[in-house]
Amino acid sequence: MRHWVFAHAADDFYQGLVPASIPFFVLERGYSYTAASGLALAAALGSSLPQPLLGVLVDRRPLLWLAPTGLLVAGAGAGLAGPVPAYPMVWLLILISGIGIAAFHPAAGRGARLAAGDSTVAMSFFAAGGSIGFFLAPALATPLLASWGVGATAVFVPPAVLMAWVLWRHQSRHAGPSTPAGLSTGRDQWGPFALLTVVAVIRSILFLGMNTFIALYWIGYLGAGRVMGGVALTAFLVGGVVGTLCGGRLADRIGTRATIRLGGLLAIPALVALRLIDDTWIALIAVALAGVAANLPFAVLVKLGQDYLPARPGTAAGVTLGIAVSAGGLFMPLLGRLADHHGPQAALTALCVVPASAAALAFLLPPPGSTER
Repeated sequence: MRHWVFAHAADDFYQGLVPASIPFFVLERGYSYTAASGLALAAALGSSLPQPLLGVLVDRRPLLWLAPTGLLVAGAGAGLAGPVPAYPMVWLLILISGIGIAAFHPAAGRGARLAAGDSTVAMSFFAAGGSIGFFLAPALATPLLASWGVGATAVFVPPAVLMAWVLWRHQSRHAGPSTPAGLSTGRDQWGPFALLTVVAVIRSILFLGMNTFIALYWIGYLGAGRVMGGVALTAFLVGGVVGTLCGGRLADRIGTRATIRLGGLLAIPALVALRLIDDTWIALIAVALAGVAANLPFAVLVKLGQDYLPARPGTAAGVTLGIAVSAGGLFMPLLGRLADHHGPQAALTALCVVPASAAALAFLLPPPGSTER
């Protein structure tokens, strides 16, 4: 499992590198909020649209090369986006990076489920690897980009090459059976899985919206500097790591559906508090709590999705794990236009109402088979 945790961290580092670099594109190149959110859209298009098809392919064939190749493409696209001067090329490279992320997640989700079996806690460690990657992106990239400019994203290409090679060697040496031991291959529940996918998309709107606008909110509304904006984004993502790990353990105690509902309900007061606090340092507490709440259902969505589709773990992971992180980017241009007209604070205000709908829909989720509480 540890190889998948580290690989997931590396892959999602490059997904986190996009929102971490967006404030620098705005400040250095004069991109509007709409143009900046268009970069989040490019990442979302690349990483969300191919996911279902790739998930089906992973369930039919081993495709051991898919996860390492996806990781390599994700790193190369995100890393090379900073040095290119023209907006269309930046947009295209981020799109390509997203396609690499789309290739990684179904294969990695299936491999992690093979290693985890039926343990939500084990899957939470895998999901937390992705959250750690998101956290490391602003933590490492912000001071570097603040000193060297947005073109410094190229520094992060070599680690992708190294991690892809390590993962390929692991895949070649430890190719396992096609079905996890003790995992049912019973009837797939497509209706509940579709509803779960809607919940995952709503959660992704909140998560990517926060990723895109937190630093801009600190800089453009609270009057903080670039580094402080990166600190705020890092606080949100650190909270996300904590939430992911807590969500797995909580789900083993109270059930997966209850954990998903709780995450949505707790996010509402955390987001409202964030908007009401004007002090840049005290607001870090609220943004960290918002990160915990937003990520509480993360690993649980993946596990429950695979429980709904027991015979198709790759498809379930491709949709829940991929879309749960990326599909919300499709809505970022709307938030970008709102921010252009009314400031980044308006985007965060709109996000305050998003988790309520996710929590409401989560109450409609049925148990997978007869085993869920």
